[in-house]
Amino acid sequence: MAPTLGAGGGPLRRRELGLLGLGAVGGGLGLAPLVGRAQSAAWPDRPVRLVVPFGPGGAIDTLSRTVANAFPAHANGQSLVVENRGGAGGTIAGAAVAQARPDGSTLMMADLGANAIGHEMARIPYDPTKAFTAICHLVNLPLVLLVPADSPAKDVAGLAKLAKDKPDLPYAHPGIGYIGHLAQELMMRSLGISMTPVPYRSGAEVVRSLLSKETESAFITVSTSLPHIREGKLRALAVGSKTPVPLLPGVPPLAATIPDFEAQVWHGIVGPAGLPPEVVAAANRAFNAVARQPEVRQAVEQVQAGEVVGGTPEQFAAFIKGQTERWVPVIRAAGIKAD
Repeated sequence: MAPTLGAGGGPLRRRELGLLGLGAVGGGLGLAPLVGRAQSAAWPDRPVRLVVPFGPGGAIDTLSRTVANAFPAHANGQSLVVENRGGAGGTIAGAAVAQARPDGSTLMMADLGANAIGHEMARIPYDPTKAFTAICHLVNLPLVLLVPADSPAKDVAGLAKLAKDKPDLPYAHPGIGYIGHLAQELMMRSLGISMTPVPYRSGAEVVRSLLSKETESAFITVSTSLPHIREGKLRALAVGSKTPVPLLPGVPPLAATIPDFEAQVWHGIVGPAGLPPEVVAAANRAFNAVARQPEVRQAVEQVQAGEVVGGTPEQFAAFIKGQTERWVPVIRAAGIKAD
């Protein structure tokens, strides 16, 4: 059994156990909700740590800092402190939050790899289907299927024909098991084609590979690629969302070609398993209020071409479960394993 963790991440000392009303480490986290009940009336009564599963500068980091700026006005004036813990497809951050004390002081910006499918591709020290408490679904960010501007593929059918004519046609993705990788695998299986994956370290490198014609297609977020699409350097064939993206007029959903196709980046707020209901409810109210703020909506809708979602913890939990059920079969069919 894993030791009970203190605020610094190490095992709790006897004095800390006494303060929590736990007579011994054998008490584990079973009485942790007592801590939450004592604090929940004023949650948060201290700064809250928001663990982000990727490094600074990316879309999820930008979103997290936008949310953090709006947080104090809806959370008793307390700050939301962004802590970047990148690596291992988000599962390093996931492990840290899964082991955190469930009192509402440590939360996570949820992501597909860390919170839904990471255990399917590699050994990780937690089960994402059991290790977290869903709080609030914040945003969905659409993907767009891209090819170089001078590609003979003018639409999805054209890309399928090109792949059949050139079986080794390379496609780019920003990392094994990332949504861009999974989306391409799902599309290929649906169309009955095969292409050769070429992994890169970021969405920006994927775009560069298309611009330099090292690769012939990729799924990437709209925000990462929009300037190049507008400049005519890349061609957008379809979007991964089920509905059109306002910032890409005339680009159809891939679902128009492949029924029920949907692939998008999503983020929300989760905490460790065992968060007291009072803390979950207070956090849900706070993050729903943050999501409604004009500056947050503008950043999501106008900068990242996404949609603000919001909703209840139960709705977010059901969404995450659905994502696990949707993508695990794709991972197994493609034999995807993390390095």
